[in-house]
Amino acid sequence: MAQTNRRGQAVAVPLVGAGKGRRSQAERTARTRRRIVAAVFECIAEVGLARTTAVEISRRAGVTWGAVQHHFGGKDGMLIAAVEDSFDHFASHFDDLPMTGVPLDERAHRFVDGAWAHFGSREYRSAFEILLEFVGRDDLSDSPSWRTEMFRSWDRVWMELFHDSKLRRNEHLAIEHYTLSVLAGLASTRMLEGGRAQPRSKELGFLKDTLVRELGRPS
Repeated sequence: MAQTNRRGQAVAVPLVGAGKGRRSQAERTARTRRRIVAAVFECIAEVGLARTTAVEISRRAGVTWGAVQHHFGGKDGMLIAAVEDSFDHFASHFDDLPMTGVPLDERAHRFVDGAWAHFGSREYRSAFEILLEFVGRDDLSDSPSWRTEMFRSWDRVWMELFHDSKLRRNEHLAIEHYTLSVLAGLASTRMLEGGRAQPRSKELGFLKDTLVRELGRPS
């Protein structure tokens, strides 16, 4: 039996009379998967995707490669799981943000700040490397699953935060894509700048002002 949380994720609800062994096995499985995905992020952040091998991921996660295959089917499945986990990491920045009773300007400012924090995380940088690899591969570049889930995670948070905007759906989508493009572009610039990356407070301020103006106008 399962319910969903605010991010739309399935959350297990223990059944009355369910055996302790069954719950423990599910917990062990989830814990192992989390360790493997965390090892993917850690390895890519430290040595890059090209040097992120199956052996190194297994070593960092403290599991055998057979265990990785059991949970994910292979390296591609493991990388896709890491990308999907990065979407949850993005949404987690807004778990404590009230969705009602907060002025539009505060919501817009906090959304940009939370999104920018995610775009500066190792989870985003690792997922970005993985996605670049997938786009260049004929066997994965046309797969819609990660593309769909990426935008769903973004759109779910966006519509919860700005549900009271008078804009039409297509106008919301245009502003969402614009915001995503600005943040991704700034994040890419920061990665290229490396240790000499400049603060982007002015650019982020422009983005916040744009969101307040556009989301606050009548349809």
